[in-house]
Amino acid sequence: MTATEPAPAARRRSPAELRIEGLHAYYGSAHVLFGLELTVPAGSTVALLGRNGAGKTTLMRSVTNAGVRTTGSIRYGARELRETAPFRIARMGVQLVPEDRRILTSLTVRQNLELAAAAAGRATGGRSLAGLTRTFPILQSLLDRPGYALSGGEQQLVAIARAMATDPSLLLLDEPSEGLAPLVVAQVGEAIRRIQREFSVSVLLAEQNTGFALALADSVCLIDAGALVWNGPASAFAEQHELQRRFLAV
Repeated sequence: MTATEPAPAARRRSPAELRIEGLHAYYGSAHVLFGLELTVPAGSTVALLGRNGAGKTTLMRSVTNAGVRTTGSIRYGARELRETAPFRIARMGVQLVPEDRRILTSLTVRQNLELAAAAAGRATGGRSLAGLTRTFPILQSLLDRPGYALSGGEQQLVAIARAMATDPSLLLLDEPSEGLAPLVVAQVGEAIRRIQREFSVSVLLAEQNTGFALALADSVCLIDAGALVWNGPASAFAEQHELQRRFLAV
């Protein structure tokens, strides 16, 4: 570590188990999720697979208590998230990277990352810019580029790095490979692998790209039309060719 490089902030959070039981979700009168059961063990990566409209994004929004009416239970460690305000869920270390990324395109990459770390509070474990660029080296050359000048893949990497700037314990990734070229998908996958190697973070990965998800996940939860279809180890799901054809093939 050089003299000008700040030491990483001390971690104050450790991942806990995310346990979802009997989850029903509604938008107004529309019933979207039907009794879902899902567990993300502490420190593991679970792939949530399903076609567009299967309910993946709704489940992610349910975990963050963002505009979805729910019944059932969503517990992160000892805390019931259904009864917790979204900003408190974020302070607990639960961070969502949404499908549309939502980086601040009028700001530079540097400003996006520094703003996220400042909002988290460096005293509570927000990561330094130097630490983030070590984990995401491709961003080093992009730090002074405005968000609107980035490619879709670059924006996705910034969105993931911005979430990591808050030092999360549970990372929710909503279709990070969606709409990206194969080479860029590989770069995003490598960034997620670095997170898995370097940090004690649980990951819930919503995806349609089966190969991408299976390369990263410990286990798989397959949903269709808001209901659970299959749940088990990723290695076992890799052999479920008929399920993949029936519920994931375009």
